[in-house]
Amino acid sequence: MLGPVQRRDWLRLIRTENVGPRTFRALINQFGGASAALEALPTLARRGGRLMPPRTPTVEEADAEMAQLTRLGARLVAMGEADYPPALAHLDDAPPLICVRGLPDVLRRPMVGIVGARNASAAGRTFAARLARDLAAAGWVVVSGLARGIDAAAHEASLAGGTVGVFAGGLARPYPPENLGLIEKVAEQGAVVSEMPVSWEPRARDFPRRNRLVSGMSLGVVVVEAAERSGSLITARLAAEQGREVFAVPGSPLDPRAGGANRLIKQGATLVTEADDVISVLAPIAGRVRPDAIEAEGPPMDPAAPGEDARARVLELLGPTPTFIDELVRLSGCSAAEVQMVLLELDLAGRLDRPGTGRVALR
Repeated sequence: MLGPVQRRDWLRLIRTENVGPRTFRALINQFGGASAALEALPTLARRGGRLMPPRTPTVEEADAEMAQLTRLGARLVAMGEADYPPALAHLDDAPPLICVRGLPDVLRRPMVGIVGARNASAAGRTFAARLARDLAAAGWVVVSGLARGIDAAAHEASLAGGTVGVFAGGLARPYPPENLGLIEKVAEQGAVVSEMPVSWEPRARDFPRRNRLVSGMSLGVVVVEAAERSGSLITARLAAEQGREVFAVPGSPLDPRAGGANRLIKQGATLVTEADDVISVLAPIAGRVRPDAIEAEGPPMDPAAPGEDARARVLELLGPTPTFIDELVRLSGCSAAEVQMVLLELDLAGRLDRPGTGRVALR
């Protein structure tokens, strides 16, 4: 459980320019806590080749965001705390803090994602609602993205049993506008969640980021209707990459809205015609998921700067093609701590991409 000052420091650190979840975790591991990491940011960015330090929210700005969340009836939940979704905590890019409005108990229960087309057919919406209702009645929380079509049908049907909606923007910017009534119901009877600053306006690039939280909170994701190129297939791909189960509902080959779901089945997704198809696969997994944690404070590693020779060897090995960090350690002859420090410097200078699965690349 974070204290008030630690929570504010975590918020300032994750809201800092060029600090994403993976960089946040690396900074905490390297410096033992957010306060020490915040102090080190200017030096690290300068060593990485940046002239100006990355923009970090002031104490006053962080306090203002937390006050705005309080006015909305929301709160910040940190990884490792009781209300942090257990499955989400196991992602390597899990947000260290999430903004939550709603009932805390739904976030602790096992979840299933249901996603699909915004322009869903009547049959698709009907099936999504029946599936969500049956899953909720069996004790599962239904997670989706609050969009039109399949998302909305799944949320509406699972209100009584438990549902979680994930925002692409901040909690003060619900989207889409026509679902405001539904969003309020989800917040009152379940929970709504965002990792973004409270007043963040959602952009197109934020929706895939949102989708990774939908799949990350879930033990499995069901695609009800999806065209061959759709956000729902992005969610399914992310689910597979995260080690989640992928399910799909078959549809008519004459309906383009079923093309993506049918292809998922051809590729090995579990075919779904009723809730038991999902429950039979996920029930054995549910009891094995336990919360993970980032330590709030701990002993720092040696934060000394790598020598110029070590830095040059790591930089020489980096390029636009993603490379595993373990390979950088092996090929450079540097220690793991030296490589991690060089990567932090480049990250904070805005020169590094972290595409996931322990890989990095130069921008």
